Amino acid sequence: MKSRRHNLPYRRKRKGKTNYHKRIKLLISGRLRLVIRKSLNNMLAQIVEYDDDGDNVLLSAHSMELKKYGWKANTGNIPSAYLTGFLLGVKATKKGIKNGILDIGLQKPGQRIFAALKGAVDGGFEVPHSNDILPNEKRLKGHHISEYASLSKGKNNLFSNYAKSKMNPGDLPKLFEEIKNKIKGAGIDG
Repeated sequence: MKSRRHNLPYRRKRKGKTNYHKRIKLLISGRLRLVIRKSLNNMLAQIVEYDDDGDNVLLSAHSMELKKYGWKANTGNIPSAYLTGFLLGVKATKKGIKNGILDIGLQKPGQRIFAALKGAVDGGFEVPHSNDILPNEKRLKGHHISEYASLSKGKNNLFSNYAKSKMNPGDLPKLFEEIKNKIKGAGIDG
């Protein structure tokens, strides 16, 4: 006779929100995790510590924080992803947090995630990685956006948000350097 018991997987596994095999490997390492999450218009980078009662977020940086440093461009592009990671790396260095491992969850790896990783590493937070996956310097600084804006000038309305914030997309690499220097020089609190 067959058993009528049925083991139902965890709700987060059923809904495809957590890969428990990957998560347990990250947790067994006992190291801090650099958690990077993206949405269409924002980036979030956190340093997370595992605890039996639940994960503890030690530090966090959100792409919207860049606005207080003068960032006028989109907060969901590659340069803002890098700067968000850089901001987190600088915060971690000031708090004495030195290293961890990358946790991207169920997201597909892509340029914005690796740009945030590069930013965190450049900010002083050590994460094992291959340099082959990182975007090149021109993409990190936004040259590809400014070049495309100059090619499509007047043809489409892709850069209307830049016009609303009174910014020329061609000035993005210059703005990137200014914001990076402000983050470096700022006395950042966690």
